[in-house]
Amino acid sequence: MPNARVPEMFERLRELNPNPVTELEYSSPYELLVAMTLSAQATDVGVNKATRRLFPVANTPAAIAALGEDGLKPYIDTIGLYNAKAANVVAMAKLLIERHGGEVPRTREALEALPGVGRKTANVVLNTAFGQPTMAVDTHIFRVSNRTGLAQGKDVRAVEDRLLRRVPAAYLQDAHHWLILHGRYVCKARRPECPACVIRDLCTYPDKTPGAPPG
Repeated sequence: MPNARVPEMFERLRELNPNPVTELEYSSPYELLVAMTLSAQATDVGVNKATRRLFPVANTPAAIAALGEDGLKPYIDTIGLYNAKAANVVAMAKLLIERHGGEVPRTREALEALPGVGRKTANVVLNTAFGQPTMAVDTHIFRVSNRTGLAQGKDVRAVEDRLLRRVPAAYLQDAHHWLILHGRYVCKARRPECPACVIRDLCTYPDKTPGAPPG
């Protein structure tokens, strides 16, 4: 995608959704961190169903640590890999208490040192909870970035680095949400909804789904 098209792409996405938010439900940085840890290989819908049961009972590191793995599992056993995730969430809660006074740290290094927290989760927490202009690349963003020609790369880190260079500063704070929602609902994996896409004329994907725009 030519550089001149990039600002226009994000301006259109912003016009369509001026205040994008994550579809994970949370009310504190810690709740977001737990939800993100549970979301690996799971849908936001599935995670939200579990956390709606969990968070009214335990939504602080102290409460999760007190539950322990066996106490946590019944709340999250509808999510894939729940045994491993329970172990990580409880271990993470204990480390937050021991190292950070029960608070979620605001640096990537400290976040990635927590059990079950990788670069993507750290980026989401930094961006969504703390307002830092980071770029978390999941499967949707990886696909959209490569397919549209916005930021092509062979792995998620290459795409992340290129996005940080290409996305104008004015759009960087919300770019993660715009791209993930675009990939989830429009630029779908099997059959992208190109006729309904607001950036179809800017996108360089050569195999666009045929059809006229709706209406």
